[in-house]
Formats: sequence, C-alpha cells, structure tokens
Amino acid sequence: MFQFDPVGVLALVATAMCWSLAIVLYRVGSSGSVARKLSLLLGVEGATLVSTGFLDLLLTEAVRATPSYPLWLQFESVVHTLGDCLMLVLYPAFLAAALRTPLTLPFATRRARIATSLIAAALFVAVYKTPLAVGATILYLMLALVFGFALVASIQAWRSAAGAARARARSFAIAFGIRDVCWGIVYGGAIFLIAVGEYEIVDGDAAGLIYVIYALGTLLAVPLIAYGILRTQLFDIDLRIRWTIRQSTVAAAFVAVFYLVTEGADRFLADELGNWVGLLASASLVFFLAPLQNLAERVATAAMPNTRNTPEYAAFRKLQVYEAALEDAVPGGISEKERALLNHLRDSLGISVADAQALESDLLERQTAPT
Repeated sequence: MFQFDPVGVLALVATAMCWSLAIVLYRVGSSGSVARKLSLLLGVEGATLVSTGFLDLLLTEAVRATPSYPLWLQFESVVHTLGDCLMLVLYPAFLAAALRTPLTLPFATRRARIATSLIAAALFVAVYKTPLAVGATILYLMLALVFGFALVASIQAWRSAAGAARARARSFAIAFGIRDVCWGIVYGGAIFLIAVGEYEIVDGDAAGLIYVIYALGTLLAVPLIAYGILRTQLFDIDLRIRWTIRQSTVAAAFVAVFYLVTEGADRFLADELGNWVGLLASASLVFFLAPLQNLAERVATAAMPNTRNTPEYAAFRKLQVYEAALEDAVPGGISEKERALLNHLRDSLGISVADAQALESDLLERQTAPT
C-alpha cells in the first residue's frame, strides 16, 4: 500500500514541522494575537503543501490503480486550491499585524480583509469554472505577487527595526524570505507551464525538482521562525545552539575518521582487521582533543558570532528578552495584567527595577520620536 519516496518523506517532515509550530503558537497565543494569526497561516500552509501530490508518491502502483484513486486526486486538488485562496487572505493580514509598517498597515483594515476574502472566493470558483489560462493563472500570479510583497515588507521591517526587535525581525525576514522565494518560484513555474500547455490541476506526480523547492521552502523556514520567536523568550538559546554546534563538530570528526579509515581498510585489508583499524583510528583522536575542540570553537564562532558564555553576555541577553516583551506591550498601552506579567518576567530574569524603567523610557522615546 505504501512505499518509500525521499521527496514524499521530505514534504511530510516539512508539513509535520509546520503543523507542530502552528499548534504551539495557537496554545500560547491569545485570541486575535499575532501568534494566533501565524498559527492559522502555518496550518493552512501545511495543508496546501501536503495536498500538492506528495502523499501520492508514497502510494504503490496498486493503490493508484484502484477505481477510487481519481476521487482522491480531486479531493487533493480542492484542498490545495482552497489553501492557495486562504493564503491570499491570511498572509497579508498576518504581515499587517506582525510587521506594522506603512507598507503592510493598509491590509489591517476590515475593508481590506473583506476585499481579499471576496477576491479569494471568486478565484476559487474561477479555477474550476474557467480555463486554466484564466482562473488558475490569475490565482498563481496573485500568490506570486503576495510572496514578493511579503519579502519586500519583511526586509523593510528588518531594516527599520531597532533594539531587540531587530534581531527577531532579521530571523523572520530570512525565514519568510526563504519560503517566499521558494514558493514564488513554484507558482511562477506553474504559470509558465500553463502558458505552454503542460500543466494539469489534477496531478499525482510531485517528484520533480520544482516540488523539492516547494517543500524546502517550508522545511527551512519553520525552524528559523521558531528561532526568531524563542530568541525573545529564552535568553540563553544562542548559547545552547552554540554548544550544540561545538559538540556536533567534535562528534562529526570522530565519525568521519572512523568511516574513512574503515572503508579504506575494508578495500585493502580483511573485514575484521578493517573494523579494528577504524576503532584504533578513532581512539587515537582522543590524543588530539585539544586541537579538535579549538576547531569546533572556531566553527561555532563562525556560526554564532558575538555569542559568549559569560555573565556579561547572559545579562545582555536577559535585557534583550525583557525589551522584546516591552516592545510587544507598549504600542497598545500597558494594561494592569500586562504590567503584572512584565514585573514577573523582570523578577524571573533578575533585572533591576531601575534598568527595567530605563528600558521602558528609552523604548517610549524611540516610538514617539519623529521619523
């Protein structure tokens, strides 16, 4: 019934990561919050991705030959098209709430949401009631434009952000930029295939390079989005990532030496002797741990620059986490409940009242300063 396919597995992993983050964001976010909007967007993105035809790659030929298989393809097509249309509605609204820049704010209005919803509904009907060159082309063109707009808006938000928000905006700009570029390529490619007459709405084959790019867009973006969120929640996440990179480098050296030596010995020596040679070679690396650790430190420094496990760095990151919480609360005015949460966060991070007040005053000055 099922068979292994690397592209299908890649898409399933990307979808699972997408939906897992969506569930977490939904549980921690309040009604109407940016977290809830991102949760809904990621949920739709996962459904749109997995309904492209990746599941069909995991089905055997016997399953594809069954009479009910065409109905399954039709179901996938409807889910995928519905997901495309929902992306048109949800993505601009999320950008308006998350970025709050002059470029995205027009999409925050109720009128804009109603207009995009009506356009999306009309396009969903047009995909199935008009020729491909009309409905599907317009839908894919609008999606490509939305992804391009999102890329520009996220970069603009990154460049204009300050303080702790700048690091988070950078992570989001890279994450959504990767996804926007990959998905933009896919939908641009679909427009081209429609133009040359080689595209079908119902298609169970998703094994081409364009589909790999499609899945990679989500697979690479989700960890970066999670990192951007966690960076404002965990002051030591950079230190944890740096430690993981350093330890992984040392482990990789042992594995590489063991593999290379055993493979080489296997070709020229007996099997038993080849295995012993590999173990001896790996054991000999113990005498070179210091140089290996220095190499690992250089690798970790290149991957996570300006990150040091020192009291000064930990204090700096704690202030950044508190500043990020302030930046989320200040624009709408800090309520009594939010003030209590901020005070609890301040105490848990060990930040003095004077430092917290100085951060809040500086943030208010930056937000009220003329641009």
